[in-house]
Formats: sequence, C-alpha cells, structure tokens
Amino acid sequence: MPRPISVLIHLEALQHNIARMREAAQGRTLWAVVKANAYGHGLENAVRGFAQADGLALIEVREAQRARAAGWKKRILMIEGFFDEGDIAELERLDVEPVVHSRWQIELLKKTSHTNLKVHLKVNSGMNRLGFLPDQAAAVIEEINAIEGVKVVDIVTHFANAEQGFDGKGPVTVAKQLERMKPLLADYDACMANSAATLLHPQVGGVGVRGGIVLYGVSPDASVTSEQLGLKPAMTLSADIIAVREIEPGEAVGYGRRWIAKRPTRLAVVACGYADGYPRSMPDGSPTWVEGKIAPLAGAVSMDMLTIDVTDIPQARVGSRVELWGEHISVNDLASRCGTIGYELLCAVASRVPVISD
Repeated sequence: MPRPISVLIHLEALQHNIARMREAAQGRTLWAVVKANAYGHGLENAVRGFAQADGLALIEVREAQRARAAGWKKRILMIEGFFDEGDIAELERLDVEPVVHSRWQIELLKKTSHTNLKVHLKVNSGMNRLGFLPDQAAAVIEEINAIEGVKVVDIVTHFANAEQGFDGKGPVTVAKQLERMKPLLADYDACMANSAATLLHPQVGGVGVRGGIVLYGVSPDASVTSEQLGLKPAMTLSADIIAVREIEPGEAVGYGRRWIAKRPTRLAVVACGYADGYPRSMPDGSPTWVEGKIAPLAGAVSMDMLTIDVTDIPQARVGSRVELWGEHISVNDLASRCGTIGYELLCAVASRVPVISD
C-alpha cells in the first residue's frame, strides 16, 4: 500500500474563496494567481475551483499550456512576462498577455513579429524588484504601442507592505506607493491591488485586482486570521500514526535529544517528515490535530517521520489520522513558529506526497 500521507484539496473552499474575492473586488477584473502550481494546490484543481475568476495569473509558459489543456478559455496573465524570444510566439498562440518589466523585453518585441499581442506594463512604485519608474512609464507605453501588433492594455504594480500588521512607517507604504502612481492613474488603467490590498485597503482603486494567497484560504497578514477575513483553508496535509510507544521521565526522543519526557509519556510516530515539506525547524510544542484534540510536536522532525505527544489522547492509535495543517491547524501559525510564512509551507509540499481533491 502507499505510504499513509496525503494532501487533500477542498474544491468547495477554493470556490468559496474566489467568491469572497469577487465580492471584495467590487466589479474590478479579478485575476486568480496560480503560480507555483497554484501555491501547491495543483493547477488543474485551481482551474476547476476558480471558474468565477476573469483570468489566471502565472509565470511560466508551461503553466499557461497546462491551464489551456485543462480547459481554461478566459484570459491568462504572465506576471513576469516572457524570458526569451522563443516564448513570445507561444504566448501569442495561447492568447496569453505578458507583463513587460524591462528594457530587454522591449527590444525582443521589436525583433519579433506580432499579430495581436496584449501586454501589461510593470511600474516600479517602490518595491524595487521589477518595472519602470513612474516618470518613465508614459514614454515606454508610447514606444511599445508603436510596435506593430502590440498594445499596452494597462499598467500594473505591486505593494510591498499591504499587510495590516505593517506599522505604516518607512519608505515603502501603500500610501506612498499610491502617491507615486497617482500621476499615471488619470491617463491609464491600472491593476494594483494584491490579496492584502484588496481586503485591507479599500482605498486602492484600479480596474483589476490579483488574488493570491487568500484564494487558498490563508490570510495574507499573520495578525488577521483567515476566519476574520471570511476565508476557508483549501489544503489539508495529513498522515497516519504508524507506531505508538511509551517512555519514562528523562528519556529522549529523536535526533539530538531535543525533547526529553518530564512525565510518563505516550508518543505517536506520524508518517510525515521534512522530505514531505513539513519543516525540520518546527519547534517542540507545535500543534497537530488528532482524534479531535491538539497533540504537540515532541522532538526534532526527521526526514520521513515526526513524533507527537498523545499522552492525553488515549483514543489516538496506529491508523489515527493526524492533521498537520488545514481546517484545525493554521498554516500561518505553524509558519510563524519556524520563522517563515504560510506561503512557503504550502508551496514546499514535496512531489512525493499524493494530492487528491474532494
């Protein structure tokens, strides 16, 4: 039989979350961001779950090919545009709209022939990754529109600190980025709001929004819960207990003797480890959910196993299913315990873990 671990994707939750973002978008074009294999949820699942979206946003040509093969007939946005000359013809064939963020991409557009290529101009409003400066945008748009068969349909930017937990101080805030964009907004349509800006900053306008992490039921801001935002977690990572043993006070478990029993303890070994995407840096005491109760992590996470304390859960036994994250265990809470963000945990689930949908 296969190893007893799986990721379950809840299609109803995906549908619920896209409806929540549709409401928050208030009539604006809604792009569903499905890069990184839909944040680990499976691109084909996203195509099914996000039927209400106006378009999909991704970063790889092969992802666009997969989306079309899965039956997606609406718009597709390439967030980072094309990477070489060979991509451009395939994007046109697939009717995909690339973002243009750098001078070298414009030069490639000039070297190639086009029939009806719609592009989006990336504006650097302060995040300082990709894009042209606001005072360059008008001239760049004119230059691109002069290329036969190419048309700029809008400008896009990205907020660096749209989370509510950000203190609003420093050089890059939503207000300061909006101020930099303001001279362009009277003349050009703009797609600016990401997940956090859409839900937490209603003052951000524009003609479109990009829903990312929220579509998978995870809050973009660790200071606000998914429940408070009206979201449902769409991924459950779970595995079975494969052994139960009892140890005495003073005995240790796992590598490095990190966890030492302070009482007679009943330990359960779970078929999930860091090679499955559960972080080795997860500290002792981090919660799991088994038989309707919290069971804390006890000891270092191994490659293929982890151990939990089920002393107070007598019904936990071999074969009991353990939720590592999902409906009862917040992926954001786990991520904060090991110094990262929920995005990383979702995207890092290993390919050896079977993915199923309900």
